[in-house]
Formats: sequence, C-alpha cells, structure tokens
Amino acid sequence: MKKHLILLLLIVAGSAEAQTRGVKIGYIDMEYILENVPEYTDAKNQLEEKALRWKQEIEVKKNEISKLKSSLNSEKVLLTKELVEEREEEIRFQETTLLDYQNKRFGPNGDMIIQKSVLVKPIQDQVFTAVQDISEAKKYDFIFDKSSDLTILFAAKRHDISDQIVRSITRASKRSQLTKKQLKEEEAKEAKEDMVDDNPALAERQKILDERKTAREKLIQDRKEAAAEKKRLYDEKRARLLEEREAKKNGTYIEGDKPETSNTASDEGKTKAPKDNSVIPAEEQVDNKEEVADPRAAAAIERARILEERKQALEDRKAKILKDREEAKRLRDEKLKNK
Repeated sequence: MKKHLILLLLIVAGSAEAQTRGVKIGYIDMEYILENVPEYTDAKNQLEEKALRWKQEIEVKKNEISKLKSSLNSEKVLLTKELVEEREEEIRFQETTLLDYQNKRFGPNGDMIIQKSVLVKPIQDQVFTAVQDISEAKKYDFIFDKSSDLTILFAAKRHDISDQIVRSITRASKRSQLTKKQLKEEEAKEAKEDMVDDNPALAERQKILDERKTAREKLIQDRKEAAAEKKRLYDEKRARLLEEREAKKNGTYIEGDKPETSNTASDEGKTKAPKDNSVIPAEEQVDNKEEVADPRAAAAIERARILEERKQALEDRKAKILKDREEAKRLRDEKLKNK
C-alpha cells in the first residue's frame, strides 16, 4: 500500500511538470537482468551445487534416522525398558540435530538466504548505478522495477530498459580487457546501440536489416556447401575415370554398362571384322550379322570380341611361358647329362 501511494504521488508530481514537457517513464525487470548477467549466472550455479550437496547430506541423515527407528521397532521386544528409552533418546537427538542443520542451511536466516543476498548485492549495486547513469543521460523522470511488489497493470515494451542495463553492466566488465583500438570500436558500437534504443522506428529497421543479413549469410553458406559438394562429386568421378583408364592400360578392366567402341558416328551400327575368325564361333557370327543394325548390339559384340581376344592373348602368353620353361629345363638337363 505504501509503495502504491508513493507511485501515485510521483505521478501527480510529474503531471504538473508534464504540462511544460513530457514525462519520460521507464521500467526494468530485475529478474531478467540477473539471469542475463554472466557473473550472477556463474555464482548462482555454484550456489545451487552447494544447495544440492546440503540436500544430499540431509537425505543421508534422514535415511540413518529411519534405519534406527526400524531397528528399534524390530528389536523392541528383546530389549529392556532402559535400552529402549536409551535408543529412543538417541533417535530424538538425531532428529533434533537434523532439524537444526536444515534450519542452518535453508532456514529464514540460513546459509542459502545469506549467500544468495551476498550474491545478488553486487549485481544490484551495478544495476542501480547503471539506472542512474541511463536516467541522467536519457532524461528519464521515473524508473520502476517490474519484478518488485509494485503492481504495474500495463507496461509498453518500448519503455523497458532492462536490455540497456544488461549492456551497461557487461560493457563495464569488457572495457578492462580491451585494447585502445578495440575500446574505440566498442564505443562506436555502443553509440549505435544507444541510438537504436532511443528511436523505436530505427530499432525496427535495424531488426529488418539484421534479418536480411542473416538470410543473406545463410544463402552464401548454402551456396558454398553446394559448390563443395559439386567439387567432391567431380573429384570422385575424376578419380574413378583415372582408375578405369589405368586398368585399361594394364589389361585388367572389364567394361560394364558404358560400352567402349572406336566406331565413329559415320560408322555407327557397324562392327569391326575380327582379326581371327576362330575367336568367335560361326553360329555367333550369323547372329551378329542379323543384329548388326542395332548400335547397342554391335557394341556388345565388339566388347565380347575384345574380351575374347584378350583372353586368347593371355592364354597364348601363358602357353609360351610354359613352353620356354620346359625348353630351358630340357637344355639344363642335357647340359648336366653331358657333364
């Protein structure tokens, strides 16, 4: 209620001044700012890790107490009254110790609350400093915190300066790590950002330009990837052709779907006469004469003839090598016999 009254008084006080000039009002979202400040995020993660360890310790202690209770219930009939009372006292002591530990870690004045306030305090100080600087520089009359208890029924986005506060804080941490040249470039960038903040139309235009730039960069990247893929396919095809050519030179290549023929366009549909009629049987020669009008059939016949010639040449070469070996062996045996 008190905060609402203060807000009302501020607006009434500002309305008198609004008659001579417009009242400039802005607001911040402290929760949003804290979540976007790297130092706070890192420290918060460390605090959450501590809290997780504390919760695990509490859970272990609870399990120990539960085991003590279970053990007492199962052994109660075998124990004397004094031993039962002693065990119950031990359990109450453990429960009291656990409760004290829970309050110490997560109570109203516990370590979690204290460390969280210690964590937030430096960031809050930076936020308040940044708010004062921006308010004086941009002539704001009032700055409210949207995340506080102060009720704001409506707030236009153009009055939200939370992003400016975040930039102001991150700029301060960056400046100590920049060279003079980098500092000058950063100041020019900051001036441009501030100009965009002061002019919503310019901000919308900058957003459109950024979107176009992103789309253009994506298009360029897609073209580069397409060119790289095209080059890869070309290299694979070239390597395959070189392998086939090398295989043809070595006489080990057997052609597949792509027939190789030395016939020119004027000779298409004709086949070469075989060098040795004994290579192709007579019945196949008759069939070839009937199919010679078909270029594909002619190519197939030519390919079969070439393969037969290669096969015959390999067999002749093998026979000659065997004959030469036998002749050499015979001469060696005769020479040894004459000795």
